[in-house]
Amino acid sequence: MISGWLAGYRPQGDTETADVDAMRRLAAAEPDPWLRSLPMHFTASALVVHPDSGRVLLRWHQRMGRWLQVGGHGDPGEGDPLAIALREAREETGLPDLRPWPDDVIRHAVLCNVPAGNGEPAHKHADLRYFLGTWRPEDATPESPGALLRWVTVDEARALVGGNNLRHTLDRAEDLLRPAA
Repeated sequence: MISGWLAGYRPQGDTETADVDAMRRLAAAEPDPWLRSLPMHFTASALVVHPDSGRVLLRWHQRMGRWLQVGGHGDPGEGDPLAIALREAREETGLPDLRPWPDDVIRHAVLCNVPAGNGEPAHKHADLRYFLGTWRPEDATPESPGALLRWVTVDEARALVGGNNLRHTLDRAEDLLRPAA
């Protein structure tokens, strides 16, 4: 269950602490906290990285109108956030060699406001974020013509995402991607 993945997670700062507390309450209260019909439900996502070059992969999300990480909702019956993040990342990037990098721990837990659209009311995603590595970045292929993919440096990614909370995920990736001196 989700609460198990969050049990050892240590949030950073007041905002993330409040977000994780809300996620733990959601996991304790709902038999299936992944259900899209809930006003707040879990999602899993990943920042795809190419460790050899220090670049990250961003995806254009048409509905949100911005560059974001890959990821999304669990399918019915799914409940393992890492497996969901891996499935979504493979679907959205076409990268067959993705694997947790440098390990399989949750790297960022954040509540995201999602505006109404596509027949859904406004709601919140309780997003659990991982880092996934690829060693074949040239194989990245968008899942559809409007879902553009772009390999960028961490600094370029920060400029593209602006004030979005993905900046904090990028900050956490930066030290791991920095070459050893």
